[in-house]
Amino acid sequence: MPNADLPTIPDYLFLYGPPGVGKSTVALRLSQSLKLPCIQLDAEIEKQAGCTIRDIFSISGEAVFRQLEKQVLQETLKGPRAVIALGGGALLDPENRQLAEAAGAVVCLIAPLSTLVERIKAQPSRRPLLGLPDEPEEQLRARLSELMQQRQAHYDSFPLQVSTSRRSAEEVSWDIQVQLGCFHIYSMPGRLASGYSICARTGSLQDLGAHLQRLKVHDPVAVVADETVAQLYGKLVLESLTEAGCSAHMVTFRPGETSKTLDTINSLWQDFLTHGMERRSTVVALGGGVTNDLAGFAASTYLRGMHWIAAPTTLLGMADAAIGGKTGFDLPQGKNLVGSFYPPRLVLADLNTLKTLPEPELRAGLAEVVKTGLIGDEALFNLCCQGWESVMQSLDQIVRRSMAVKIRLVQADPDERSQRAALNLGHTIGHAVEKASDYRLRHGEAVAIGLVAEARLAEQQKVARGGLAKRIEACLSGLGLPTQIPEEIAPQAIIQAVGVDKKRLGGSPRFSLPLRPGRVQVGILIPDWERNLFNQKEQGGI
Repeated sequence: MPNADLPTIPDYLFLYGPPGVGKSTVALRLSQSLKLPCIQLDAEIEKQAGCTIRDIFSISGEAVFRQLEKQVLQETLKGPRAVIALGGGALLDPENRQLAEAAGAVVCLIAPLSTLVERIKAQPSRRPLLGLPDEPEEQLRARLSELMQQRQAHYDSFPLQVSTSRRSAEEVSWDIQVQLGCFHIYSMPGRLASGYSICARTGSLQDLGAHLQRLKVHDPVAVVADETVAQLYGKLVLESLTEAGCSAHMVTFRPGETSKTLDTINSLWQDFLTHGMERRSTVVALGGGVTNDLAGFAASTYLRGMHWIAAPTTLLGMADAAIGGKTGFDLPQGKNLVGSFYPPRLVLADLNTLKTLPEPELRAGLAEVVKTGLIGDEALFNLCCQGWESVMQSLDQIVRRSMAVKIRLVQADPDERSQRAALNLGHTIGHAVEKASDYRLRHGEAVAIGLVAEARLAEQQKVARGGLAKRIEACLSGLGLPTQIPEEIAPQAIIQAVGVDKKRLGGSPRFSLPLRPGRVQVGILIPDWERNLFNQKEQGGI
């Protein structure tokens, strides 16, 4: 049986719940999103029996149907990975339930009785236990109410519950993906037109080898990590790969943004050459944003492109850097001035690694989370505004919701020609501040400063209402993040860094500015941005 704890998309996703809850419709949409086959178990039963479920009930009785249901379920789980819509009583049998929960993840869909009645009324056929389609609505309601009384405790016993009431199949499907931490980007250009999976669950590092087996990777495998991460997780990862039959080795570099140079890239190329890496070989980026950028770029250029896998171990990496296929390195003049769009084959985020992350790194990563909330998830931003303790209690949820926002933008605009530029919020000023500090400021700390500064620019330009910047500043301060440009950083250093920003157009920077929590406007030209920015500083704003 497949391991239910594997961190990627489970082999089987079961949609379960009462009649009329929308299992079939949601299953079809979810299967499309995750690029998996969709199986309607009732349809498979009818195909095997050669007659309708109603006929099975009337001719042979419910007991025969249930036995056939078990048989078809067992046969289905011998086949390929899939999204499976179950009948409303399929898991009443303890053996069936045990089988499904061992094979994958069971999502129980829920809705009020009134919603179930309305949906069943609109169906051309009806399950035998619910009577005939031409019966009065009162009889249907009575039958369904009795059925729910019998099964309510059963449905309530499933941990993963998702409401379908007044929600589209798209909304329900997305909610399921967020709760499971399983996504698929399917509109990527170039070599991965079919897309790739992104998963945030616990245990991914110890199961990394199993997933590489599933992807049928070819030896050798190079695991790229900074020295700190290699010490923490290198042994675990190499053992997992070795157990899976992979010939793997570790290549390390010094931690920090200052290593994001062509010299480090060259050292990776030399290592790949020494270890006989081929075009079919795979690079694993184990670590945070710097590792992701370096390993991904090295993979994209060596032999004109090898496969790579992102295994982020930081909050910043999980929420931002590992998703979207951006890779690159810095030049002395500025950040990320050389790079490529080169998607990984898989992103595996092991949430357990956040437990070993130093608190300053966690706080810095939260700046990207706040940014994500401002871009596309107001509820996420509001959660961050509750302060450090609340955020730490919801860290897994925060990671998955942050991923969801970025995935939607990347999927809609893979190579950043329009709306994906929203992800640059806080980064035009933030990158400049980071560079001007000689990288003494962490990336997330600089982004926090950039978020406040650019929110004030948005207010000055009448893009945002007054008060937004103060709200963002309060949120970031509550998370222990800086919000003002350090006094020792000269304005000219920031101006110079923005002058070579990769987001320039026609020689001028283009800003992504917040309108309100959850919405951003991209491509804004501010001709006198320098004066506006440093007027803020003179007034004590930044």
